[in-house]
Amino acid sequence: MEAKQQDLQKGLLPRHVQFMALAGMIGTGIFKGSSETLNMAGPSVVIAYLIGGLLLFIVMAALAEMASVYPNVNVQGLVYKAFGYRPSFIVGWLYWINWILVITVELIAAASFLQYWFPDVPLWVLSLICTAIIVSINLFPVKHFGEMEFWFAGIKILALSLFIILGALILFGAVPSSVGNPLTNLTGNGGFFPNGFSGMFAAFLVVIFSYGGAELIGVAVSETKDAKRVLPKVVKGTVFRVILFYALPILIICGIMPWDQVTSESSPFVQVFDMAGIPGAADVMNFVLITAVLSAANSGIYATSRTLFSLAKNGEAPKQFMKISKHGIPLNGIMVGMLFILAGVFLSFVTPDNVIGYLMAIPGFTIMIVWICLCGAQLKLRKQYKDTASFQVKWHPYTTIFAMVALSSIFISFIFNADNIIGTIVCLITLTIITISSFIFQTNKGKTAENIHSNEQKRQIS
Repeated sequence: MEAKQQDLQKGLLPRHVQFMALAGMIGTGIFKGSSETLNMAGPSVVIAYLIGGLLLFIVMAALAEMASVYPNVNVQGLVYKAFGYRPSFIVGWLYWINWILVITVELIAAASFLQYWFPDVPLWVLSLICTAIIVSINLFPVKHFGEMEFWFAGIKILALSLFIILGALILFGAVPSSVGNPLTNLTGNGGFFPNGFSGMFAAFLVVIFSYGGAELIGVAVSETKDAKRVLPKVVKGTVFRVILFYALPILIICGIMPWDQVTSESSPFVQVFDMAGIPGAADVMNFVLITAVLSAANSGIYATSRTLFSLAKNGEAPKQFMKISKHGIPLNGIMVGMLFILAGVFLSFVTPDNVIGYLMAIPGFTIMIVWICLCGAQLKLRKQYKDTASFQVKWHPYTTIFAMVALSSIFISFIFNADNIIGTIVCLITLTIITISSFIFQTNKGKTAENIHSNEQKRQIS
C-alpha cells in the first residue's frame, strides 16, 4: 500500500550523512582497485591518489558552497539552476547509471572476497546472495538505513585505522613478521616510478572511480535535518579522512610487499597479512573487506533510488518512480535498480575473470562528467547568490577553474587512449542515448519539469 505523501522522510542525522559519504568512497576502489592501480603505477600511485584527493576536495567544497545557499537542493537541482533542463536531465540519468555500475562492481567484489573462503562457489552465485542482502536493507525506513550504514562504515573506518597502525609497526620492525627490509620495497623493483609518469597517469581513471561517491551527500541532502549547517562540516571532515585512508594504506602495502607481486586474485590488504605471516589476520581483514564493499553498495542503492525519485519528481522519468511506501521509501526506484544490478551481476557469469576491471573503468568516466558539471555550476551560480554563502570555495574562481581544467584534461586523454577503448565506447554511447532521450522528454514532459523547477526556485526566494 502506498502512502499519500510524496516527499521523502527527513530521517538522516549529521553522523549518518558523514559516514554515508565515507561509505560511498571507501569500497572497491581502495580494497580491490588498489591492485589495479599498483600494477599500473607501482608506489607512485600514491601521488595519483593525492592529486585525485585535491580535485575531490575542490568539487566537494563547491558542492557545500552551493548547498549552503540552496539548502535541500540535490546535485541535479543545482545543475538545473545553473544550466537548465537538458544538462540537468543528462547529469541526473548519468549519475543514476554511474551508481548502478558502481553497485555492481561492489557486489561482485564482495563475492570475490567471499571466494577467499569458498573458492568452489561460482562468483555469480555469491554476487546474487550479496545483492539480496543489500536490497533488503534498503527496504527499511531511512532512519534505520542510516543507522545501519553508520555502523557499516564505522567498521571499515576502524579496520583501515588498525591496518595503518599495524602496518606501520610492521614496517618499522616493532611487530615481528616475515617481511625483510620492508622500506626498500618503495624504491626497489624499478624504483618509485617503475612505469614512469605515464604509468602514474594511467591510474587516474581508477583513482577517480575510487573517490566517486563523495558527492552522495548532495543526494542525501533532501533527507537530512538542518542540511545548511551540516553539509559544510561534513565536507571538511570527510575529504581529509578519505585522503588519509587512501594514501597511507597504499604506502604501507608498497612497503611491506613488492608492488609487482600484488595480484588481482584477492585484495592487497589480505595479501599483505598473508605475506607478513600474522596468524588469522588475513581472515579478519577479509571479513572487514566484505563488510566494507557491501557498505558502499548499500550507499549506492540509496543513491540510485533517490536519484530516480528526483528525476520522476522533475518530470524527467516515469511518474511511477515518485511513489513511496508507507515507510517513506521509493520502493519502485529500488526495485528497478535491482533489475539493472542483476543484469550487471550476470556479467560475472559471462566473464568472471575480467568483469571488475571492465566495470571499474566506466564509472571513472561518468563521475568525471558529474564533477565537471558541479564545478561549472558553482562558477555560474556564484554570481546569482541572493545571500552570501556561509561556506565558500577559497581562491575563487581559480581553484574551481583548475579542477575543471584538470578533470577535463584527464577525461579527454583517457578517451583517446586505446587501452580504455571499451570504457570510452560505452561512455560515449550512454551519453548519446541520454542526450537523445532529453529531447524526447523535453517534448513530452519538459513543461512539467520546467514548472516543477520554477516552483522550487520560487520557494527558495520566498
